[in-house]
Amino acid sequence: MKIIKEAIELLCSEAVEYCRGRNWLVRFPLLLGFLYIFIRHLFNPGYSDILGPLNLGIHELGHLLFSPFGQFINILGGTLFELFAPLFGVINFYRQEDFFAVTLSFGWLATALFGVARYVGDAGTMNLPLAALFGMEDVVHDWNYLLNRLNIIGLDVTLGFFIRCLAVIFMLICLGSGSWLLWQMKKTP
Repeated sequence: MKIIKEAIELLCSEAVEYCRGRNWLVRFPLLLGFLYIFIRHLFNPGYSDILGPLNLGIHELGHLLFSPFGQFINILGGTLFELFAPLFGVINFYRQEDFFAVTLSFGWLATALFGVARYVGDAGTMNLPLAALFGMEDVVHDWNYLLNRLNIIGLDVTLGFFIRCLAVIFMLICLGSGSWLLWQMKKTP
């Protein structure tokens, strides 16, 4: 526990140093945007936010990148890459010591997780319209295929709910840490 406490203290001191001299007003609208997205997702599980098309494009690119590794990994690769992209943002922006961009990357991850939760939860009924690369007609519902192959298709709604809970947690991390960073910027001109 002592190591974790020290790591958190170091991270907070680095973040406070990052905040010195930065303008909180120009960043505030971005955090408000994520708050709006969060509220919409909470009250409408079918909501598709402004990052939805980006997440879908990254998802489809994941299928292409993972296609050499067999059908199961190819189909799982769409979701893996969709979630890896914002995680890469977290790591990349932390290495650049841009703590506010790290915060926004957690919000981006949350939007991707909201979409994945909706997709996983739909695996049993397959009511969602599906997208296909290059207009291909043989479209597979990724999560129907994956959960059937794993013989857990009956858990689709439960897994979708669990993933939605993760999305809420990551959005709260985004909003909480983002608010704290803005407050630090405001109080340390």
